Amino acid sequence: QVQLVESGGGLVQAGGSLRLSCAASRSIFSIDSMGWYRRAPGKQRELVAVITGGGRTDYADSVKGRFTISRDIPKNTVYLQMNSLKPEDTAVYYCNFQWRLLSVWGQGTQVTVSS
Repeated sequence: QVQLVESGGGLVQAGGSLRLSCAASRSIFSIDSMGWYRRAPGKQRELVAVITGGGRTDYADSVKGRFTISRDIPKNTVYLQMNSLKPEDTAVYYCNFQWRLLSVWGQGTQVTVSS
């Protein structure tokens, strides 16, 4: 089994930045993908950003140009750099590990953006 440990959430003012980290308990080399999702109060969970095993990235339209997903393969860690944060980015952010039929979720980290 794979464990994911997320960190980096918190409270920030609008326009500020945060960096989320997701450390996996096994290698993230050659997996299908790792991604960040979020769930805002009263809304369904949505994809924020994903990075494939080959390094290709994709983003939700709402975060393009503001968020950047990256990875450090030797550290088995994926990051989400969030800049120009908006109150509507407030949510619990979850890391996801996807490899073949295995899909693992982190425990979530709260991001709150005040106006």
